[in-house]
Amino acid sequence: MKVAVYTIALNEEKHVERWYDSCKEADYLLIADTGSTDKTIGIATGLGIKVVPISVSPFRFDDARNASLALLPKDIDYCIALDMDEELTPGWRQALEKLDQTIDRPSYRRIEAFNPDGTPNLEFDGFKIHRRHSIRWHYPIHEVPYWYAEGEEKKGRVEGLEIHHRKDESKSRAQYLGMLEQAVKENADARNLYYLGREYYYHKRYEESAKVLKSYLTLSVFPEERSAACRTLAHIEKDKAEDWLMKGTEEHPNRESVLALANYYYQTQQWEECLLVAKGALGFDNRPMSFLSENWAWGHMAYDLIAISSWQLGDFKTAYEYGKKAVELSPNEERLVNNLKFYEKKVKNGNPK
Repeated sequence: MKVAVYTIALNEEKHVERWYDSCKEADYLLIADTGSTDKTIGIATGLGIKVVPISVSPFRFDDARNASLALLPKDIDYCIALDMDEELTPGWRQALEKLDQTIDRPSYRRIEAFNPDGTPNLEFDGFKIHRRHSIRWHYPIHEVPYWYAEGEEKKGRVEGLEIHHRKDESKSRAQYLGMLEQAVKENADARNLYYLGREYYYHKRYEESAKVLKSYLTLSVFPEERSAACRTLAHIEKDKAEDWLMKGTEEHPNRESVLALANYYYQTQQWEECLLVAKGALGFDNRPMSFLSENWAWGHMAYDLIAISSWQLGDFKTAYEYGKKAVELSPNEERLVNNLKFYEKKVKNGNPK
């Protein structure tokens, strides 16, 4: 088996050595440099990495990745597209060697973000390992490798291979919006509309975000993503927030959609509804391997909302029970600790419902 690890790069001097250390067991390493002015090229060539300058203007990720893929030797079996702020974990090569060689697209564990204590914050199945041939990257941004051979692509999973994303917060997202707008001009499909609507929201262009997300909802067939779009619309159209959040739970009942509705009832001080819906959120106790799984929903929030609404309804015993669970999940959250002391005092004073 021959394996290539390849990437596109622009001013990545602080990541090059870590990137190299994680993937140096590959048979071929390639950096397609798009115009670095720092020490990226010097460091990389000093480590023995093949560096080829490319020019993609106007820049778009699919063209850049296709240009870099075309530079790989034709006898490579598997290609790993590994960004400079990502790393392969030890043992990846041995894990890949055990893979059924008829598999064209191996999925793997990808940890997208980490908590301050080093535990995973967000993870899902990765998709950036692929065959050398019959692949073309598609979409100007949020690009994906697309299989275009006549036969069907065979998918499988490689156990023991992980890619960790160490996000570089210093990198600007400024160019993303323009590329997403271009993507929608080229193809106003559900995928592009969702990402553009979300990006408008990030840029606080709420009217445009709502318009695009509503167009998205007329096309999309993906329930989890539709539910996420409804939650974004609830933030934008606050006078219709309950309707959008209810629709979100109908589109895809999951921890995020149900808990978002419970939080709305908390904000509007509808305590019976808050209690009922927050308890319902706890019924979703298996966090999915999805990029739409949101960390806030899997911490203390559900327990906290149950505790607060129980207290507001005069049930201090239940408030104490769930307040304690919230503190167990977030022991350093001062508000939760103080609330628990309050609930405990009420119970000891004989105030439980």
